[in-house]
Amino acid sequence: MAARRRGAALGLCATVFLLDMAFCKGFVEDLDESFKDNRKDDIWLVDFYAPWCGHCKKLEPIWNEVGLEMKSVGSPVKVGKMDATSYSSIASEFGVRGYPTIKLLKGDLAYNYRGPRTKDDIIEFAHRVSGALIRPLPSQQMFEHVRKRHRVFFVYIGGESPLKEKYIDAASELIVYTYFYSASEEVVPEYVTLKEMPAVLVFKDETYFVYDEYEDGDLSSWINRERFQNYLTMDGFLLYELGDTGKLVAIAVIDEKNTSAEHTRLKSIIQEVARDYRDQFHRDFQFGHMDGNDYINTLLMAELKVPTVVVLNTSNQQYFLLDRQINNAEDMVQFINNILDGTVDAQGGDSILQRLKRMVFDAKSTIVSVFRSSPLLGCFLFGLPLGVVSIMCYGIYTADADGHDERYEVVRGEGGGAALPDEGAGQPEPSGADPPAPAAQEPKDVLEKKKD
Repeated sequence: MAARRRGAALGLCATVFLLDMAFCKGFVEDLDESFKDNRKDDIWLVDFYAPWCGHCKKLEPIWNEVGLEMKSVGSPVKVGKMDATSYSSIASEFGVRGYPTIKLLKGDLAYNYRGPRTKDDIIEFAHRVSGALIRPLPSQQMFEHVRKRHRVFFVYIGGESPLKEKYIDAASELIVYTYFYSASEEVVPEYVTLKEMPAVLVFKDETYFVYDEYEDGDLSSWINRERFQNYLTMDGFLLYELGDTGKLVAIAVIDEKNTSAEHTRLKSIIQEVARDYRDQFHRDFQFGHMDGNDYINTLLMAELKVPTVVVLNTSNQQYFLLDRQINNAEDMVQFINNILDGTVDAQGGDSILQRLKRMVFDAKSTIVSVFRSSPLLGCFLFGLPLGVVSIMCYGIYTADADGHDERYEVVRGEGGGAALPDEGAGQPEPSGADPPAPAAQEPKDVLEKKKD
C-alpha cells in the first residue's frame, strides 16, 4: 500500500514538473526565417542554439524560466530561441560563432551577453540593455536607491560637454557590463568632493573614484578597468574578463573547505590590502581569492601548492610567484611594490616557446582527461589510429625488404654467380601431365668447349 502511494506521489510530481516545463516554454517563442523581417518593431532576447549542443541543453530550463519571469514582470523584452543550424544564414548575419549565443536585439543594434548563464544575471542584462543608455538621477533619494541596488555604477555630472560625448560613446560600448547614469551637481551626496566640472565618477566598494584624463587616459578604457569591484571571488570566467582591463590580478589560492589558520590568513591579508591600499593600487591591481588550484595549474602549466598567492598578468599570460613568506599586509604590499619596480622576475608569457609548451601541455591534458573519464574510449580514440599507422609502416617496410631481396638475387644471376632456384625443382610432377618441353639447344662454341 505504501509503495503504491509513493508511486502515485512520484507520478504526480512528474506530471506537475512536465506541466510546469510546458507552461514555462509557452513564454519562449520558437523563431524561424520570418524573424529577420519582423523583429525591428520589438526588443528581443534570443538564444541561438544547436540541438546537439550539451551547453544549450543545460541552458534550456534556465531560458524557459527567463521567459516566464520577463512575462510576469511585464517587461517589453520578448524572449525567443532559434535553431542556428536550421537557420544558419540568419545566425551568421547576427555574428553567431558558437553555441549557445545570447543576444539582445534592439532596433539595428545587437548586444552580446557574456556573463554567467544564470536566470538572475540574464534578466539583469536584459533590463539594463533594453532601457535607456544613460539614465537620469533626478533626486538624492533616487541616487541612494541606485547606490544600494548596484555594486558598481558610473555617473556623469555636469552639462553638455565633449566629456559627455565620450561618456555616451563609452556607454554604448560597455552597457552590456555595467550601468550608466547622469546627474546634476545638486543630486550628488555631500561626501563627494569634485575639483572640477564636468566629471565622471565610479561608485563601488562603499566609496567613489573620479576619472582623471591625465592619469587614467582614455575614458572607455578607464571604465572597462573600473567596472569590477576591488575584491572578487575569482573563477575562470572572471579571469578571462579581467584580461581586457590591463590590470595585474593578485589571488590568494586557497581551499575554502580547509579552515586552518594558513588558508584563512592569506585570504584576510589580500582583503586587507585591497581595502586599505585601494588608493595606491586600484589603478594597477585587482584582488581576490580562488577556491582550489585546478584552474591556476592549467594556466601556469605547473602544480601550485595551496595555500599560496600568485599574481597574474592575464593580458600576456605572465605570472609572479612569492619570493618571500607573507605574514601580514605589509609583506604583501612590499611584494606588490617589487613587482611594479621590476625586481621580481616574471614567469610564463606568450613567446613562441611558451606557445609551443602550451600546445604540448594542452594535448597531454586532453589525453589524460579522456583516459581518466573513459579508459575504453581513450584506447579506441588513440589506440586505433596508432594501430593503423603501425600496420601501414610495417607493410611499407616489408614491401621494401622483399623488393630489395629480389633485386639482389637477379643481379647475382646475371653476373654468372648462383642462378635463381628452379621453382619446380624437388617437386613431383602431377600425373597425366604433359612431358616437359625440350631444353633449348646450347650454342655450338659452348658445346665444343665442353667436349674439350
